[in-house]
Amino acid sequence: MSEDGRPDSATEVFVAHRNLLFTVAYEMLGSAADAEDVLQETWLRWADVDLDTVRDQRAYLVRITTRQALTRLRALGRRKESYVGPWLPEPLLTAPDIAEDVELADSLSMAMLLVLETLGPTERAVFVLREVFDLGYDEIAEAVDKSPTTVRQIAHRARAHVAARRPREVASLAETRAALEAFQRAIQTGDLQSLLDTLAPDVVALSDGGGVKQAMPRPVVGADKVANLFALLLDRVGAELSIEPAQINGSPGLFLRLNGELDMVVAVRIDDGLVTGLYTVRNPEKLSRVQHETAVSR
Repeated sequence: MSEDGRPDSATEVFVAHRNLLFTVAYEMLGSAADAEDVLQETWLRWADVDLDTVRDQRAYLVRITTRQALTRLRALGRRKESYVGPWLPEPLLTAPDIAEDVELADSLSMAMLLVLETLGPTERAVFVLREVFDLGYDEIAEAVDKSPTTVRQIAHRARAHVAARRPREVASLAETRAALEAFQRAIQTGDLQSLLDTLAPDVVALSDGGGVKQAMPRPVVGADKVANLFALLLDRVGAELSIEPAQINGSPGLFLRLNGELDMVVAVRIDDGLVTGLYTVRNPEKLSRVQHETAVSR
């Protein structure tokens, strides 16, 4: 703060770019809590910078954020090795209008974040900065401490890697909304056939309890198996369960509450009018902030 109580220039610039920086860190880490820590570290370094020496403030801030996120990403890799059960990204409650930015919504989706998990740290950083935020190769090179030529090669490899594994084309908003409503109705009514009708034959369900809450120890694949899984869940909780739609990571999702308390968040992947992916997060540590909307941007 300046002496008259108004934000100083460094603060104003940081605040103006904060949502962008959070989104960069989150897409690299898949964890909102860790992304917030990265932003704190970025601010501490930014506050010591002589702004008169900075030609491009946005690029400079992204560079600091990327370097801090890379350091944390490598540490996260070690933590995930000892994680109990499947690991899923921390879900975010996002504004409805995020879905209108198709590229941003797709990059934030659970399905895409899981694809990014299969990249090495530097490959992930290069892919996110180039494909999502459209940074130039020279800017990315400074952020990851590589030459522009090397960054081009990394970007090419990462793009091919993601293309071979990324989900199918993103469904239209109307198609997505209709499919989610049908899925929600089927769960609420407990109609097994209606539930089967909403699922793609090769639907995949993943769940993350973090060793704290009960969750599937491995992916469940196939409409029959997934439908039976949800049928068992409904039989267990009965009338104590309430379901409400939510925008999770820019895509359709559901909040499931037991006795009024949030028990799980289900992010839903929809292709060709059918549910192809269900990503259920029950780990309480990953649900601490999902009921409050998180601002993201690029």
